[in-house]
Amino acid sequence: MARVLVVGAGLTGAAGAALLRGAPRGQVAVWDKARGAGGRMSTTRTDRGSADLGAQFVTCEPELAGPRLSGCGGRAAVQSFGEMLCIPLPPGQAADSSIAGSLALSFYEELVTHGILQPLTAPVEGMVVREGSRNYVAPQGISSVVKYYLEQSGAEVSYEQHVTHISLRDGRWEVSRKAGPPEHFDVVILTMPVPQILQLQGDIVNIINESQKQQLESVSYSSRYALGLFYEAGTGIGVPWAAQYITDNPCVRFISIDNEKRNIESPDIGPSVVVHTTVTFGSQHLDSDPAEVQQIILSHLQKIVPSLPKPSSIKCHRWRYSQVAPPGSAPRGMEQPLFQEGGGRVTGFIFKKIQAKISPLERTFCHGEVKQKQQQPPPVVQQDGQDL
Repeated sequence: MARVLVVGAGLTGAAGAALLRGAPRGQVAVWDKARGAGGRMSTTRTDRGSADLGAQFVTCEPELAGPRLSGCGGRAAVQSFGEMLCIPLPPGQAADSSIAGSLALSFYEELVTHGILQPLTAPVEGMVVREGSRNYVAPQGISSVVKYYLEQSGAEVSYEQHVTHISLRDGRWEVSRKAGPPEHFDVVILTMPVPQILQLQGDIVNIINESQKQQLESVSYSSRYALGLFYEAGTGIGVPWAAQYITDNPCVRFISIDNEKRNIESPDIGPSVVVHTTVTFGSQHLDSDPAEVQQIILSHLQKIVPSLPKPSSIKCHRWRYSQVAPPGSAPRGMEQPLFQEGGGRVTGFIFKKIQAKISPLERTFCHGEVKQKQQQPPPVVQQDGQDL
């Protein structure tokens, strides 16, 4: 039985693992260096409540249809850090879908049926709503989408697994991590941001030729900070909106009363407020002391919402790899999957197209065609981390 390792438990990793579920000859494991699932779709949880510090909304954008979509056309998108990140749907799938390239109508309806997603009904000031688009929120937190697909995948998920080396050993990939012994896999799928892929050591370095390395190095990311403010139960925020886009402040770009945005009310849980900074502010303070950055953000927030009460606790999070800049970009010549096949060898640098990335592996497992030859590396798939 072939072993597959997916590195990264964000949306891309979860969707990829779910696409491989049921493969008769594939055993899938998911590793992430964080303490929990979500990646940039993470939800911070405290004793006083929870808050989405990353992606905010799931948006269906029909006018962004790709040429291979049926019906009215459409793409799934995630509203993250005040900007739109669009993910093309797979070929031949219905246009009315939710999130990620592989989740077609039936999957989307499943998310709604199980209460993972529900329509956004709360007022959001300054939000540009395109004709035909629909916005959704995750009542249990945006990370619940990722967790749902990890659960559906049936994969063995392990956290606090920081991959450092990937080397070829007897026709299989030996994957080393900061803690724990190395393990061996037939296929490795990397879904973390490009800079983290380029930091990996071992034989994986030799797979990337100089031209490909230059293209990968050309990928840049915007950076932001996010604050989560948590309050005691019964605290009133006293603003007429659930979220607001800010256009005239050098620091703050987006504010959300997170529990109202997600339409959740509980007498036992206090409200939470989420603040996202602008890209410019994030870049300027990328390596600053988080405590100092937090105070700067709070001072700007006080000017925007002077009636905001003092929180019981605050979480400051730095998104070093907020999103690819500009959104949706990829190195020239690498928009489509680049595959090199020979026997059991598949080496791919995949940008944006989750379905294109997973399908060859899915076909391989289902037809029992995983064959390793001496001196030929097993399948490796690398992705640029655009999982929002």
